[in-house]
Formats: sequence, C-alpha cells, structure tokens
Amino acid sequence: MYVSPEDMLANSGNAAWMLMAASLVLLMTPGLAFFYGGMSQQKSVLNMMMMSFGAMMVVSIIYVLWGWSMSYGTEDIGGLFANPFEFFGLKDTITDADGNFIAGAFGYANVIDVAFQVTFAIITVALISGSLAGRVKYGTWLVFAGIWVTLAYFPLAHMVWGGGLLSGSEDGLAAKIFGTTDDGDGGLVASVAPIDFAGGTVVHINAGIAALVLAVIIGKRAGFGKVAFRPHNLPFVMLGAALLWFGWFGFNAGSAFAADGAAGLAWVNPTAATAAAIAGWLITERIRDGHATSLGAASGIVAGLVAITPAAGSLTPVGSMILGVIAGVLSALAVGLKFKFGYDDSLDVVGVHLVAGLWGTIAIGFLGSETGLFYGGDYKQLVVQIVIALFALIFTAIVTVVIALALKPLGWRVSDEEEANGIDEAEHAETAYDFA
Repeated sequence: MYVSPEDMLANSGNAAWMLMAASLVLLMTPGLAFFYGGMSQQKSVLNMMMMSFGAMMVVSIIYVLWGWSMSYGTEDIGGLFANPFEFFGLKDTITDADGNFIAGAFGYANVIDVAFQVTFAIITVALISGSLAGRVKYGTWLVFAGIWVTLAYFPLAHMVWGGGLLSGSEDGLAAKIFGTTDDGDGGLVASVAPIDFAGGTVVHINAGIAALVLAVIIGKRAGFGKVAFRPHNLPFVMLGAALLWFGWFGFNAGSAFAADGAAGLAWVNPTAATAAAIAGWLITERIRDGHATSLGAASGIVAGLVAITPAAGSLTPVGSMILGVIAGVLSALAVGLKFKFGYDDSLDVVGVHLVAGLWGTIAIGFLGSETGLFYGGDYKQLVVQIVIALFALIFTAIVTVVIALALKPLGWRVSDEEEANGIDEAEHAETAYDFA
C-alpha cells in the first residue's frame, strides 16, 4: 500500500503534527541533559550531559538498522519481539518498488511513524543514565546503551504497542486473563485491553527498574550517605525541566497520532497533572523540610509528566489532577528511599520515573474515565494494569542484570582517583568551567 497524492493531501495536517511531535520528543533528550547536568556535581556535568547525547547517537543508528523491525515488524516471535531482519535498515518501510511512499497505520507516510518512535527509544535509554552519575566509564555506558535498547526496549515496545504479550491482541496476557471479544472486523481482541497511551511501561517503568538494577550492581559513589551531593547548577535543572515539559506535549499529544480531539485531551491532561504534581511535591517538602525548593518544583514537573504518560488519553482533567498530586507526593517521599536501602540512584531516576511510572500505569484502573473503579468500572482494568506493570518490571530487571554482569569485564567504574578528581577530566579531557 502506498500513499497517493490525494491521501497525502487529506492527511497532511496529521503528518505535519506528527513531524512536529517527533521534533518535540527529540528535544526532550537535550532537555534531560540540562536537567541531569544541573543536578550533577560541577566536576561531572559534561559527562552527565554526554551520556544523554551518547544515547542519541547509539540508539538512532541501531533503531534504523533493527530497532523499528524488532518493535513493529509483522513477524512476531513468541509475543516478545518481532524479527529484527524483516525491515533491517528500514528496507520495505519507506517506499515501495515503484518509489511510492508506503502508508502507515494512520494514513500518512510510514516513515513519519519511524521518526516519532525512534525519539521514544532515545529518551528511554537516556533516562537510565541519571542513576550512574560521576562514576561510570563512558565507553561502557555506550555499549550498555546499544545492548539494552536491543534486548529490553525494543521487545517491550513490541509487547505493548506492536501486538505482543502486553497488548490487547487475542494472544496477549490480558486476553488470557479475561478472554476475548469480536473486534468488528472478523478478528478477536482482549475483552479488557491494557492501557499505556504513551509509555508508562515501555519508557518509565522500563528505564526506572533498569536504573535501580545498575545502581545496585555498579555500587555507590565514594562518600554516598556521608557527603551531600548537591546540584551544582539549579538554573540548568529548571531549564531542563522546562524543555522536558515543552517536549512532553509531543510525547503525549503526539501519541494520539493525529491532530484531533484525542491529541487535545492528551495536551490538557498532562498540563493539569503536572501542575498538581508540582503542588504535591512542594507541599510535601514544606511539611517535611520547612522549604519549597526549586529542585522540588523541577522534580515535581517530571513526576507529574511521568505519571500522566500512560493515562493521558484515558482520564478527565480533574482525574489527571488527582493522579498528579498523588504522584508528586509519592515521588517526593520515594527519593529518600535510596538512603534507607543504601542504593545510590544519583539523580533520583527510581524515585521519580519508576515510582511515578508505576503509579500512573496502575492508577488507570482507578481513575480511567471509562473503565476505572472510581468511574463505575469493575476490577478488571485494575488487574490488567497491575499485570502489565509487574511483567515489565520483572522482564526488564532480568534483562538488565544479565547485561550489567556481562559487561563487567569491560569495567563499569572509573578509578577511585578519577572519580575524586572528576569524571569530566578523566573521560573527556574537558571541564565545564574554567576559573582564572
């Protein structure tokens, strides 16, 4: 199937919006670099930012080669991933034998969907780096990024969005739990389909549990629990949070795959949820610490955005505010767990992305406007959401443990001396600031 000139014209508005959405999501990764860079120590800010840019480099190349094929290919392998060689190098993905653009699932050129989806893979890998600040060899990080996106991200994207085990397909887990129903076109779908609008499982639970595993296996920074690792540049943190919030409108509203009312709802809901999450975080800080901080506001932004991501198309704006304020409180409390349990999640990937991602995914079972318990639904949606969240947790944890241990011969840690003197100088022969 190709896109005729008439179809291209009819869908040009949607195509333009999706290209803009893809660009917004791509901007999120440099925004994350500022966010993480500002939270880092002065002597490791460049390395922290380079980890995000390195993810952009590695994942973009791999996505073109086999990432799209593994995620959205038609040759399903056990419900876990698709054949990586079916569309290797994007063959048979962009144009047909006559040079006509191949149509995607939403009526515009399929290559636009490729552009949109690669940005999700990039940001997911970049998110993990926040748990590793100041102590990891850059080369090992790049190798990890390539292997992890292949063995963890692409399979989970296929499972959730590509018709695999965590989708609403007749062969998925949800169908096995609550049965199937006629899809109206002669096929069968899960009677209660999992909901992950824009990446609660695929992006945030995935990255969050990987960050926890790596933090445990790689170990703590020197002085963790004894030295206060304060953010060196809070304006960078605020700038990064602003860029993330801006880019997130592509992340969520773009996941409607059209410039329509669903996209509008997925714009309004994240705004409501994020504002409420800031309030929840700052109130928690004020009660607990006596101050409402700029770092707390920036972190609250991210917590709200993370929580609403799987639910952006399924909640009302009021329901989104409820979800958001709880996400802000939960994440504000969760960032302290690393001191209680002794894992060095340097920049709070676990406390924000894992906790808020889990809450947002599961909360659909309570707050979903059509199937949630608080809106007249029964328990089934909640059960399905819990199952997909737990499956994603376990799957990614196992994969990440295997990769992390397999890469130990390469060496994860810089030397104690290099860590003390600064990883920017050791790994990149540069410093962020020169002082006379």
